[in-house]
Amino acid sequence: MSSAVFIVLILLFILSALFIVPQWRLKRAIHQVIRIFREHNAIGIDNSKSIDELGMRSPGMLERMLRGRDYKQYALRALIKAAIIQTTEDGRLYLSEEKLVASGFGRNLSNPHKGTGQ
Repeated sequence: MSSAVFIVLILLFILSALFIVPQWRLKRAIHQVIRIFREHNAIGIDNSKSIDELGMRSPGMLERMLRGRDYKQYALRALIKAAIIQTTEDGRLYLSEEKLVASGFGRNLSNPHKGTGQ
């Protein structure tokens, strides 16, 4: 293998590590956040939960240093910005299934509560 081909392969690997992997991890974290809201039945304003009740408090400085990057916090912010996760006046959070479906992102996410009356 020539050195030029080797350099190109290394560059492709670096580019994928810088751009593709973080996007994949964010998408995966979005699915995890939505699942957390559904597991805690934080769907709709009447079932809103605090960040602590959902177990999604930001990790402390020491924990962040010892563990890898937690993309769930970025995913939560992205979902709030997209109005899929909404906030009540007292700071509680809930998932808006209607906004999730309207966003098109919810196509690939099945709702375990759908059809169960919850």
